[in-house]
Amino acid sequence: MTVTETRNPPRRAAPARPPATPFRALSGAMFKGFVRDKATLFFTFLMPLMFLTIFGLIFTGGETSRTEIGVVGQGPVITALEESGALELTRLDDAGVAQQQVRSGDLPAYVEQRGDTITLRFAASDQNRAGAVRAIVDGVVNRANIAATGQPPTFTLDAAQVEDSSLQPIQYMVPGILSWAVSIAAVFGAALTFVSWRRKQVLRRLWLAPVRPHTVLSSRVLVSLGVALLQFAVFVGIGMLPMFGLRLTGQWWLAVPLLLLGTLAFFSIGMLVGAFCKTEEAASGVANLITLPMAFLSGTFFPIDAAPAWLRTVSQAFPMRHLTDGMLDVMVRGQGASALLVPALVLVGFTAVAGLVAGKVFRWEE
Repeated sequence: MTVTETRNPPRRAAPARPPATPFRALSGAMFKGFVRDKATLFFTFLMPLMFLTIFGLIFTGGETSRTEIGVVGQGPVITALEESGALELTRLDDAGVAQQQVRSGDLPAYVEQRGDTITLRFAASDQNRAGAVRAIVDGVVNRANIAATGQPPTFTLDAAQVEDSSLQPIQYMVPGILSWAVSIAAVFGAALTFVSWRRKQVLRRLWLAPVRPHTVLSSRVLVSLGVALLQFAVFVGIGMLPMFGLRLTGQWWLAVPLLLLGTLAFFSIGMLVGAFCKTEEAASGVANLITLPMAFLSGTFFPIDAAPAWLRTVSQAFPMRHLTDGMLDVMVRGQGASALLVPALVLVGFTAVAGLVAGKVFRWEE
């Protein structure tokens, strides 16, 4: 053996890397397409985060606005209204001026006290605020009457909210807006991918290649689930910033499996849209017509409790309603796994039905 051979022993050949499976290759291609599409990133992350930031800055840390009414005169009832802090009082010198302001819509109501007579005048055009003002004034007058008798009240009311008093509005915004963001990513992602690949003959080539249909479908599902997990981390992380103050309560991690079930339900909707639409523009329009009304009717941006009974009943058919309610239960209301039983069953059933229909009508080529 020579010196050269001793100093430079023969190198071993590097082991050959195993070839990528069709599933890995398709998943990687779909994920790269998602990341490189700026419009998709905007609608998936930036636009929902804009809503979350705007609503969070408006409602977090601010005081609840009080109804402003006019008051005329002096007396214990007026003093009690001032001390209650439930209403914002504007002093007026004359009942005629006060009534004119109520008629013109400047004030919803006014209260006048002259001796033992209390006069309340309100605008019937604003039933909500008028009803609230009437209830507050009626309660103050009743307490003043009891106090005037010198007898202790027979009944006492202990009123308090069931949730932690430190909860901020952001607690309720994050689950709703996150549900909407996940629906956008899943519906648009599935619909636009399949429509684009069909128009560009990619699906036809995959059909002719030795790739099974479930490989194509499962790779796209994997990307949607991964994006949903990333959305959860981003939205919760931003909500927990000190400027917003999101606090996760109870078994909050149970929201993750429910979020994945919701993603599958929205993905099945995207498959239906992608099966029927022939162009990306049509698919985008139909997806918007589905996700945006569903968000408003599912309590994403505002509570749906004040809606008519028939509308609340209709909203129960939407997967977004059950996803939002389920995440609220475990992330905000501190409930456990039992609260997710009905939402999970609804999402699974919706996915099975919509996925079956999508599979029947799906086309590999135009």
